[in-house]
Amino acid sequence: MQPDHPDELQIGGLGAQGDGIADTNAGILYVPFALPGERVQPAGDALPRLLSAPSADRIPAPCRHFGVCGGCAAQHMGVRLYAEWKRDTLVTALRRRGLAGDVAPLHRVAPGTRRRAVLTARRAGERIVLGYHRRKSHDLVDIEECPVLLPAIVTKLPALRAIAAKLAAPQVRLTLLATAAGLDVAAVAGGQRPERAAVADLGRLATEHGLARVSVDGETLIERARPVLRMGEAEVAVPPAAFVQAVEESEERMRALVLAGLRKPKRVADLFCGVGTFTFALARQAPVLALDSDPAALAALADAARHAQGLKPIEAKVRDLFREPLSARELEPFDAVVFDPPRAGAPGQAQELARSKVETVIAVSCDPGTLARDTQILCQGGYVIASMTPIDQFVFSARVEAVSVLRRSAPVPTR
Repeated sequence: MQPDHPDELQIGGLGAQGDGIADTNAGILYVPFALPGERVQPAGDALPRLLSAPSADRIPAPCRHFGVCGGCAAQHMGVRLYAEWKRDTLVTALRRRGLAGDVAPLHRVAPGTRRRAVLTARRAGERIVLGYHRRKSHDLVDIEECPVLLPAIVTKLPALRAIAAKLAAPQVRLTLLATAAGLDVAAVAGGQRPERAAVADLGRLATEHGLARVSVDGETLIERARPVLRMGEAEVAVPPAAFVQAVEESEERMRALVLAGLRKPKRVADLFCGVGTFTFALARQAPVLALDSDPAALAALADAARHAQGLKPIEAKVRDLFREPLSARELEPFDAVVFDPPRAGAPGQAQELARSKVETVIAVSCDPGTLARDTQILCQGGYVIASMTPIDQFVFSARVEAVSVLRRSAPVPTR
């Protein structure tokens, strides 16, 4: 405890969002970008003023926008502290739910490898501001670089500004996916279809910059080549703005962990399957029921399955698992389930799994808090954590991907 003046704080630890923690008479205070062992003068949401020698774990940030751009929280952390902090966010989330498990060391992912990103473009007079939101603000940071993204995306920033300039909307949301065929650009521009001249201009931009596809509000306007991703045994033609894992290397690691967690299953359910991140790899071992609420993603998955070779049968069905979870009775034919919901998790589906007799549940999540909540539901239903691996898919951010393998160790509770 320190009775210090609030503009002079001793940092004792790191919070889940990467902020330094100071324990004062007034309570816990969080200081952005401060590191354990440092004495600092807070500067709001900006970089603090150091009043002591910098921590041995402090390193220069690789990006000129760090400290202003809200995309990154941890460019200033050295390798050791960074890996410990990321792993500890998962350990702490489990502990708060009364759970203990063998959490593996963080699987590191290199910067400059993110293939999927969402940027915002906004008109500012004659200019187009393109980038991420400022920390805790709706304002935009006009980025010139980004050490997280693949160079194939960064080099197209001028092209993306030009695309936004051709659309009438004052603000455009751009979902980007780097593929072997080129960059896929999906714009959300408020539903106003571009005029014919603007579409022609978009076509010229796509040709000039080697873009694979440009779509606006879900409608494909330009397609020079089909954006395709390789997933296990299949090649998937990804729909515009479809969800895919952000980094190819982390996706491959996640896929390997999921397969390692199986025990020669006879039938597998892949819940919240998307375009088939795990589906095709699972189908190497057993027939798969693949469920998701996105019809376009399911159509892409089904089309890829028809052309893939050497796989067990894949049954793809559209189903909103938030409104209609797969029930314990419906889960009876399955001895393994892969469970990869959105960031908010899916407690309703977790409750049905907890009531089921499924032997192995493999939970995948990008949010330690919701993963811990859904895992608690499963453990209360008789499962135990066999392994949990954090993956640094979202480099320099406070988000952590994780793959958790759970085994049923007790009979289904009677109700």
